[in-house]
Amino acid sequence: MHELGDLVLRHATEPITEALPGVLLLRADAPTHATPVVYEPMLCLVAQGVKRVIVGRRTLLYREATSMVVTLAMPVTGQVVQASATQPYLAVGFRLDPAALAELLLVMPPQTATADVALEVRPAEPTLLEAAVRVLRLLDRPADLPVLGPLVARELLYRLLNGPHAPALRGLVQGRGRTAQVARTVAWIRRHHNQPLRIAELAAQVALSESALHRGFKAVTGMSPLQYQKAIRLQEARQRLLVGGDDAASIGFAVGYGSPSQFSREYARLFGQPPARDAAQLRAANAEPAAPC
Repeated sequence: MHELGDLVLRHATEPITEALPGVLLLRADAPTHATPVVYEPMLCLVAQGVKRVIVGRRTLLYREATSMVVTLAMPVTGQVVQASATQPYLAVGFRLDPAALAELLLVMPPQTATADVALEVRPAEPTLLEAAVRVLRLLDRPADLPVLGPLVARELLYRLLNGPHAPALRGLVQGRGRTAQVARTVAWIRRHHNQPLRIAELAAQVALSESALHRGFKAVTGMSPLQYQKAIRLQEARQRLLVGGDDAASIGFAVGYGSPSQFSREYARLFGQPPARDAAQLRAANAEPAAPC
């Protein structure tokens, strides 16, 4: 764990540094505000410090020697709660490629256990930590990357599929169980986030009854499909506001809100202040993007 932290500390030149394709180094020198963000499919390993994440009604802490796996794009609220200039929060995130995971499963002994969960935190397996360290060591030996990079990346996924996160990943990758059903639902909502959400139409798209859709979606994500769509809409609106160019009302319409007042009210409820004021404050502070894990 000390070597993992040292590698992150030496190579994390910004709060979020993409050190290698799909490999993010994360650093915070002080506790952060609670920030709504969408976590994409990711493995996150914490080397130092503590972070709190709120998923629906669940509150999870991940800290040194723990691993977090996100199997679906998940709207959450994240907050670093333990960090300082001398003991910063240090973590590394690995984006998960379902195709690479599926390829590995084809050559591994078959297992049937699956778990219906979109985000989970577990103690980090020593073999997984060792594989992560081998990936980050390549930052000190860039000449080895073309040959060793694919090998150590494959080992990391292999260790992940042999550890306690395997059931959560297996159902998703193999297209079985609730998580796979919810993944199809999530994909449809994200593609159509700016359109009215009609549950009957959505259920037909993913070949489920309306009651099964609601029950399964809530069990895996901790929220209803409508709550999920609202969070995705508001996150998209915030990104557009930060880029600038359009006024808040136009952006609200673009992400699917028919009423500027409803958009402003729901935006303020999630982000703490109305859209224009929030965007102006973030731009003035030159705020960093929200950490992806």
